[in-house]
Amino acid sequence: MEPHATTRHERAPSQLIGGWEAGLMGLLVLLYLGGAIVNPAFFGSAEAFHALLRDTSRVAIIAVGMTFVIVNKDLDLSVGSTYGLVAVVFARLFASNVLDLNVLTAIILCMTLGVVIGLANGLLVTVLKVPAFIATLTVLFIGRGFVLALTHGQAIYYPGKAKDYPLFFHLGETNVFGFNNQIAIFAVVAVIGAFVLGKTRWGYETFATGGNEQAAVYAGIPTNWVRIRAYLISSLGATLAGLMSAAQDKGVTPLYGVSGELTVIAAVIIGGASILGGRGRVAGSCLGALLVVLLDKVLREGWPITRTVKIGDEEITVNAIFSLPVGAVPVFLGLLLVIAVLIEPHLIRRQVATRFWAWLRGKPPPPAYEIGGVALEGVQTKGAMATDTAMSTTTFGRFLGRRDSLAIILAVLLWLTGVALRPDYWWNLSNSFAILLNYTELALIAIGLTYVIAAGDIDLSVGSVLALAGSTAAYFLKVLGADPFTAIAMGLLAGMAAGFVNAVVTVGFKLPAFIATLGMYYIARGLAAWFVAGQQLAGWPEGYNLLGRKVNDILLHFRISLPPGILRTVAEVVSVQTIWMFFVALMAGVVLAYMPFGHKIRATGGNIRAAAYAGINTDQVRFIALMLAALCAAMAGIINAAYFRSFNPVAGQFRELDAIASVIIGGGSIFGGYGTMIGALAGAAVITLVRALMQLNVQGFSMPQHWINVFIGLILIVAVLIDIWVRQANIFGHLLARLARVRRGKEIAHG
Repeated sequence: MEPHATTRHERAPSQLIGGWEAGLMGLLVLLYLGGAIVNPAFFGSAEAFHALLRDTSRVAIIAVGMTFVIVNKDLDLSVGSTYGLVAVVFARLFASNVLDLNVLTAIILCMTLGVVIGLANGLLVTVLKVPAFIATLTVLFIGRGFVLALTHGQAIYYPGKAKDYPLFFHLGETNVFGFNNQIAIFAVVAVIGAFVLGKTRWGYETFATGGNEQAAVYAGIPTNWVRIRAYLISSLGATLAGLMSAAQDKGVTPLYGVSGELTVIAAVIIGGASILGGRGRVAGSCLGALLVVLLDKVLREGWPITRTVKIGDEEITVNAIFSLPVGAVPVFLGLLLVIAVLIEPHLIRRQVATRFWAWLRGKPPPPAYEIGGVALEGVQTKGAMATDTAMSTTTFGRFLGRRDSLAIILAVLLWLTGVALRPDYWWNLSNSFAILLNYTELALIAIGLTYVIAAGDIDLSVGSVLALAGSTAAYFLKVLGADPFTAIAMGLLAGMAAGFVNAVVTVGFKLPAFIATLGMYYIARGLAAWFVAGQQLAGWPEGYNLLGRKVNDILLHFRISLPPGILRTVAEVVSVQTIWMFFVALMAGVVLAYMPFGHKIRATGGNIRAAAYAGINTDQVRFIALMLAALCAAMAGIINAAYFRSFNPVAGQFRELDAIASVIIGGGSIFGGYGTMIGALAGAAVITLVRALMQLNVQGFSMPQHWINVFIGLILIVAVLIDIWVRQANIFGHLLARLARVRRGKEIAHG
């Protein structure tokens, strides 16, 4: 027999459609039939099916662009905020009560905005070497801040003016053939996207770049341009979807695009794309979008039930709709994302279904796909240690050589700026400690996150875990009437459970930490809203509120009165939560700096393979770090509910952005291997002081909160760029060395 005779006639898998898409079609049919059986009034009509296709169109168009990004082994978390921002910008440009521009000008400016966002994402990831999830996550938060700032939290509508431009606004309406024009637009985009990815050089370059970027470079493929191009396609897809939504609704609300990135990523992964890169089809992504939207509708619409209502002595049966509680849908979508990502390496790449079918027929099993390493893994920490970058042997020079020196200097300068702008406010002791209270929550989160980042991972769920712990404690206090100790214990347990899931999925199932914690970001936030039914809770025992009170308040609660003097003055302004935060920071700092576990953390983050060769149980180290981050976030959530004497489901929003910026500003490396507790605390002080200064009323002006969030996002990007180009690449060191060589050359020439 000739060598390889059995494989001579095998064909390469189709890049347009395959067996996975056929399976998705079958699942969609079964799911829709199930929905029609459970809720025939909604799903059992042609109008419902038409509405499903219409709503899927916008998600699927974004998914087409996201397919190019994920096949490239990248990620775009900004598509949801881009979608919302484009719709909001169009509304402000077009609405007669705002800028009142014509529709063509508004469309051109929105398309330009989409190009700018895509180009910014691509340049950040390729040229500036910012990890994709950090770059696009920051753009997500910045975009969301712009949406809230531009709308002022209010809806903008323009149905009257829309009548003057029927050509554009007819895109959101039903055409003469009986279906919505958005469906036709989606079909055109899907066909073009599938052809480009599956049959053109652009597609070939995309698969090559995602499959093995280094080999693609050797083959002469301009991989940086390929990745930038994918981000442009993704952003333009979100822009088109935003314009379609603006055409359909003839208005916009601040909630446009919320959680949109989660839906789109889940759709692409369910459609068969690999988070490891190099695999994906547009047809599968579109079917995945249809599946996700259908699941969302099934969950949101609920199902008909009958209830018996007693009026006097008479019982009356009434029809009702049972729907899931507030927050249930984000929980499900978060779970769906994690499960979808797990399916690809454990089922698709191992070809479980195909191998099982071959076993049933007595045929030899096909070989499993090669399972590569962790997707989107940044380069390991490189560059000089602090002792190598010290500018001189002087004490000040050694201080400047520390990675956390920048944060300490910035904190001092920001404090002095506050004194200069408002000495009447800044020098007031009670006001100073009020700022310290805001700092405590962020510092607690940053303490745990320092361990995670130093170990080479990331935790995007810390803000949501804060909300989950606070919500759990509030639920036990208010709804179940539990005592404070039980409420605290259950809140901590809920937070630790979230951390345990993060650790198991990241370490046990080998998923990238940002994917696992992104799923938990939505799951924990949804559960927090679910427990309190989306409402603010308040009114629990004062014994619980003591966690957020001043020391003197606690002493008075136990009938202890301090005599007048400095001790009483300090007790009246220092909070117990501040003392607790510094106690936790002291213990965590000692462990990180001087104990063996701290050395293991940095070794794991610096070079995980070398750490494993050295006998370090790197899985255990990463597991504990993720658990510690969740514990610190849970403590912050418990204190949050006590300090405000109430709980709001939006607690902890943007805290993950603040905490990551704090750690990076404080000298931590986004690639792992570095991190100090002093630096993290100083970084948290920088973020807290920036927020305090921007909210400071100076001559009657203070910046709105939404613009502050935009500014914090920009700070995070700058901090990451400083880490990559100043600390890691050591450009200042190279510049000084070059200047020294030039100086020595001149001395030799004149000698």
